[in-house]
Amino acid sequence: MSAAPAKFAYWVPNVSGGLVTSKIEQRTDWGYEYNRELAVLAENNGFEYALSQVRYMASYGAEFQHESTGFSLALLLATERLKVIAAVHPGLWHPGVLAKFGATADHLSGGRFAVNVVSGWFKGEFTALGEPWLEHDERYRRSEEFIRALRQIWTEDRTELAGDFYRLRDFSLKPKPLNTPERPHPEIFQGGNSTAARAMAGRVSDWYFSNGKDFDGVVEQLADVRAAADLAGRTPPKFGLNGFLIARDTEAEARDTLREIVAKADTEAVEGFGAAVKQAGRSTADQKGMWQDSGFEDLVQYNDGFRTGLIGTPEQIAERIVAYRRLGVDLFLLGFLHYHEEVRYFGERVLPLVRELEAGLPDPETRSESPALHA
Repeated sequence: MSAAPAKFAYWVPNVSGGLVTSKIEQRTDWGYEYNRELAVLAENNGFEYALSQVRYMASYGAEFQHESTGFSLALLLATERLKVIAAVHPGLWHPGVLAKFGATADHLSGGRFAVNVVSGWFKGEFTALGEPWLEHDERYRRSEEFIRALRQIWTEDRTELAGDFYRLRDFSLKPKPLNTPERPHPEIFQGGNSTAARAMAGRVSDWYFSNGKDFDGVVEQLADVRAAADLAGRTPPKFGLNGFLIARDTEAEARDTLREIVAKADTEAVEGFGAAVKQAGRSTADQKGMWQDSGFEDLVQYNDGFRTGLIGTPEQIAERIVAYRRLGVDLFLLGFLHYHEEVRYFGERVLPLVRELEAGLPDPETRSESPALHA
């Protein structure tokens, strides 16, 4: 059996300002019409997933934003194969209410709904809504309880939970979401780079999203998540890696685009975002929270997407994607400067090269140095 091919997702630009905090021209729009066309374009150019961002109020260059779950459902209804992942915050959602929405969205889309559980970094969203802002590791403890509740509601007839954050008493969800050969319930994603996030992923999640990382960073995170899964006696989650992709006909063109993005960065917005996220990360016991070692250039793409190094010619990018795949990355979560044009360019110029190179990968059973892979 050959290794499963890499999967690709894209960040849905449902938040104004694009995927880089820069004043460079971005032919990307946060509105529905643009995003409906993009979703169809993406599923026809090799993308299996899309991730709708969650932002509840203006911040750091994102003045306007569409709500993630409703927007995700609209994209599901506009497509035929694309799986759409809605980002949600525990603390602002109750797991039973989200389970109900998710079951309905799953039926309406034929089993293509998924959820990304976001523990939260933006204190202002919680305080503006009158909700408590928990200490870092407590936010992850709440998220873990949220995921356990969500999975139980989706898979068991009746749910009883007396948790520290959620209480359910003889709760029964009907209809359940679809149980398909691919998955018994909507897939549950989570992100976070901290020790608490990695441990939580190993214990409860189906997928773990990493911020942008180089090869060494991916190896370290995969090892930690696998170790946590081993301790929990479960199969490790699949691994998704964030990357901002700049594919051009020449490497010089791609590098020039990156330099222009950074040179035209919205300095005030980047520095404000950096101060907020670094404060959140510093609250971790071991100082290993997200963005702790991110410099100004990294933060211009607000999930460290430049660090993954998907910048250059189609050949260079394809080789780097397959190198990450060889380490155990299952899915690449991509952002672009000009979405419509660049998603099409990816499908026509980059993806065929990736598939050609993947054909030479060894069987997963022979790759003892790499994490277990899941189709």
